[in-house]
Order: sequence, then C-alpha cells, then structure tokens
Amino acid sequence: MHMKTTNFRRLTRLLSTLLAALCLWAPGARVLAQAFTSPEQLIGVTQGFLEFAVEDYLASTQTPGRYEISVNPLDPRLRMPLCSQDLDATLESPAQPLGRVTVRVRCAGSGPWTVFVPATVKLYREVVVMVRPLRRDSVVGEGDVAVRERDVGTLNQGFITELDQVVGMKLLRPTVIDQVLTPQHLEQAELIRKGDHVVIIARSGSLSVRMPGEALSKGGMAEQIRVRNLNSKRVIKARVTAPGQVEVAM
Repeated sequence: MHMKTTNFRRLTRLLSTLLAALCLWAPGARVLAQAFTSPEQLIGVTQGFLEFAVEDYLASTQTPGRYEISVNPLDPRLRMPLCSQDLDATLESPAQPLGRVTVRVRCAGSGPWTVFVPATVKLYREVVVMVRPLRRDSVVGEGDVAVRERDVGTLNQGFITELDQVVGMKLLRPTVIDQVLTPQHLEQAELIRKGDHVVIIARSGSLSVRMPGEALSKGGMAEQIRVRNLNSKRVIKARVTAPGQVEVAM
C-alpha cells in the first residue's frame, strides 16, 4: 500500500513537471515566432515605399496617368531577424520607379541586414498608336492614328501623347496596327520641294497679298525656306504653311 502511494506521488510530480514545461515552452514558441521579420512584412514595406515613390515621381514631373504596383512573392521560408528599428526602404534600380524595379529593404538596428525585393510598377498613360498599317515614307493622316492607354514603363524608345505631333509627319519605317508611335518613327514631311512653284502669301494684320513664287529649298510644315518672288525676282525667306504655300510678314 505504501509502495502504491509512493509511485502515485512520483507520477503526479512527473506530470506536474511536464505541464509546467509545456506552459513555459508555449509562450517561448510565440516569442520565437515573433522574433523574425516575415516575407509578408517585407512585401508590405516595399509596397508602401513604392506607392510613395510613384506618387512623388508623378507630382514632381507633372505626369498624368494611373499606376499599378505588383511586388514579387518572396520565399515563405525567409526569416530575417526582428529589427530593433523601423525598416528603411530605398530604390535600388532603376533611377525612376517605373517598370521592373528593385527595392532595398534595410534594417539598421543592432543586428543589421539587407534584403532586395523585386517588383513591377506599371504606369498607364494615353499615347498615340496606329489604327491601320502604313508603309515607309507615308505621311500620317488624322484617320491613321488614335490615342490609347498603354503601360509607358515598357516603352523604352519613348512615346507621343498628342495627335497633332504626328499628323502630317512622314514615317521613317513601316508600321502595324496598334503600334505605339515614337519620335524615332517620324520626321518632318516635305510639303515643298526645291523647284516647286508656290503661292507666297504676304500678311499684314487682316490684309493679305498673294503672288507667285519658286521654292529654292525644300521644307516641311512651319519650316523657313528660301523662295524667289517671280514678280519682283527677289529672294526672301518664308514659312511653309501648307503644301505649295508659304507665308511672309509684310
């Protein structure tokens, strides 16, 4: 009987010790889990930094448009030590927060560390695109182009936002439907060639006088060219205003 009582007491003490150990271990496990910076926290810091950076870029450059930010997933097993200070984020590359970017997230606390987080920033703007294909040397007309929304972060060759910047220009290369036009696609179309007979319009306020002339050089819209007045035989400089037409102030 005495032996059974002793064994029971030993078993009770053992169970009490195990329960105490479990109680001590469980809070410790929670503290251990909280002692790391999770991938979700790193993504959140990156997202917040990029939102601020893009807003600042749009405001400083007075650029209209809407943007979308997508932070790449990180390895769920990534466990950086908990930082004793607020995490600091900076743009690693490129110089502007557009397209594929890399954000450096840094802990400057007692145990410093750095993580590089990739992301993509899409900036959508209204740009000029082709609505029908044209051959090289074609002159762009109003019905050839339209304005559509595109992600300009991927347009490394540039883009054009106004239709009047392309209408009347000559194409340096062929284009296809939905192609975004860039400055490299265009040059000033020659509205007047050397030797062409032109109409010279001399203006003074609301008064205008027309006279025949001969172009001594070629020119595009708004360009200054040399023209001979066929009446007076004088050579003057006049501004191209239309095919076969130049204008000069009296």
